[in-house]
Amino acid sequence: MNVELSCQGLVELVTDYLEGALSEVDRARFNAHLAVCRGCRGYIDQMQQTIQLVGKLHEEAIPPEAKTILLEVFQNWKKDDSK
Repeated sequence: MNVELSCQGLVELVTDYLEGALSEVDRARFNAHLAVCRGCRGYIDQMQQTIQLVGKLHEEAIPPEAKTILLEVFQNWKKDDSK
């Protein structure tokens, strides 16, 4: 059964897609959706650009103030999720 992939379904599979971990069937569904969905193509492009840029970021390049804020946000992330 070859069920069309929704935009939400694509978002849920994006990590596996970018890592090359999708089955042949899921990759075909993913690519079929990208062929007809401009928004999801833009989303994939943004994800790929983000991965390229983040891969070039080194901890030393992060200003101390930004590092402190990011660490606080990540530490409180799960606490905020439980509300």
